[in-house]
Amino acid sequence: MFERLIPLIGEDNLKKIQNTKILLIGIGGVGGFTLEALARSGFEQITIIDGDIIDESNLNRQIITNKYNINKLKTEEALKRYLAINNQLKLKTINIFLTKDNFKQYIHEHYDYIIDACDDIEIKVELIKYAKKNNMKIISALGTGKKLNPKYLEITTLNKTENDPLAKKLRQRLRKENIELNIPVVFSKETPINTQNVLTSCIFVPSVAGIYLANYVFLDIIKPQDNS
Repeated sequence: MFERLIPLIGEDNLKKIQNTKILLIGIGGVGGFTLEALARSGFEQITIIDGDIIDESNLNRQIITNKYNINKLKTEEALKRYLAINNQLKLKTINIFLTKDNFKQYIHEHYDYIIDACDDIEIKVELIKYAKKNNMKIISALGTGKKLNPKYLEITTLNKTENDPLAKKLRQRLRKENIELNIPVVFSKETPINTQNVLTSCIFVPSVAGIYLANYVFLDIIKPQDNS
């Protein structure tokens, strides 16, 4: 299935990708598109953690959802979807919500990359601490709700973000832990739209953010030359 990818990156790089161990936290609006991109780009060793079920409100932006799998587990629906795309995929599913209390129970292996696509500040902090302690690479997604235009998305480090309330809270928490803020992140510098505290989101920003997360890992592995 990768006959059009191999000429771009070479067989050696594809083997590197296939042997890379990924931990993906969250497969919602952002993480679902991350998983989609990983599965279609040769990654085979992926662990996903998400305890949520599919809700009708997810249909406008989450790629694994459809009107026939409402109320089903996201992890189980993801497994069916991505094995149908790549049957070589070794997709390990953990159907739980990560908390500080159960973190060590479920996060104890070595991964080459941790992709944080969750929206829980405490878990983001724990993932960053775990990655640093165990010399693993990590990239985190920041806020994509209340935003409409994906052109404002970029990959940078946490200390260089703006117009992102989630990033502000994360910086504050990491400073309290004396953790450096040079964490790779995907964020949007678009000013959030004031929706009077109503939860809002559309497909455009989360989907591109998710693909950015996967692409960051992909490019870091193959390390292409910049021909610009």
